[in-house]
Amino acid sequence: MKLAFDMAAPRFYCPLTLVAESTIELPEATYHHAVRVRRLGIGDALTLFSGDGHEARARLVSIRRDRAAALIEQVIDFDRESPLRVSLLQGISSGDRMDYTLQKAAELGICSIIPVASDRSQRGGTPRAEKRATHWREVVISACEQSGRNRIPDVADASTLAAALASTTAATRLLLSTDGGSRLRELPPPSGSIALLAGPEGGLTDDEEMLAKRAGFTAVSLGPRVLRTETAAVAALAAIQALWGDG
Repeated sequence: MKLAFDMAAPRFYCPLTLVAESTIELPEATYHHAVRVRRLGIGDALTLFSGDGHEARARLVSIRRDRAAALIEQVIDFDRESPLRVSLLQGISSGDRMDYTLQKAAELGICSIIPVASDRSQRGGTPRAEKRATHWREVVISACEQSGRNRIPDVADASTLAAALASTTAATRLLLSTDGGSRLRELPPPSGSIALLAGPEGGLTDDEEMLAKRAGFTAVSLGPRVLRTETAAVAALAAIQALWGDG
C-alpha cells in the first residue's frame, strides 16, 4: 500500500521530472520559497511535487548564493484528488476576495477555474489583467502546497461570461442564485463532471442568470441568507464534496 509522506516536511511545487536517487537544481521560485522564505538549510528535508501527480521526499544537499540542489530520496504517485471533477466559473471580485475564493477552491479539490468578467466584476487593463492572472495561479499553487494536492488545478485566462458558458462541457451545471432555486441535497447525484457558476460582488445580473440558464445551468440556493462572493462558491464546493465527493 502506498503511504503519504510526512506532511510535517514543508512542501514545494517543483515543475521538474522527479527521479529517485537523483540530484536536481531547484527552479528559481522553489529555491526562493524554500531557502529565502522558509529558511531551510543543508540537510533539511522537504517534499517536492511536480503538479502531475508525483511527489518526492528530498533533502537539500547544497546552497549557493542564488541556487540550491536537492537529492531526491524517494518518489511516489500519491492521489489526493477528489473523485468529482468540478470546474468553477467565478465572477471576478476584488483583491483579497478573489484570492480567498481561489485558495479555498483549490483546497476543496477544484479541477479547473475560469475567472469570469461579468457585468459587476472588477475590471482592469491588459497589463493589470496579465499580472492578475499570474498572481491567481500563484495563489492556487500555494494552496496546493499547503493542502497536500499533487495536481495543480488549471486557472484559465479571464473570460467573458458568454465565452465561459460556451466552453462548458460539464454534464451537471449549477448556478448559484440569490433568487431561489433547488437545494443541492434535492438534486440527483451527478453522473459526470460538474460546472459551478458563481457571481462577483453584487452577484450576476438577471440577464446573466438567464443566459446561464439557457446554457443548461440549474439555479441552486444555499439557503435564505445572502452570502458574500468569497463565501458562496466555497460553501457550495464544501457542500458538493460532502454530498457527492470525498467530504
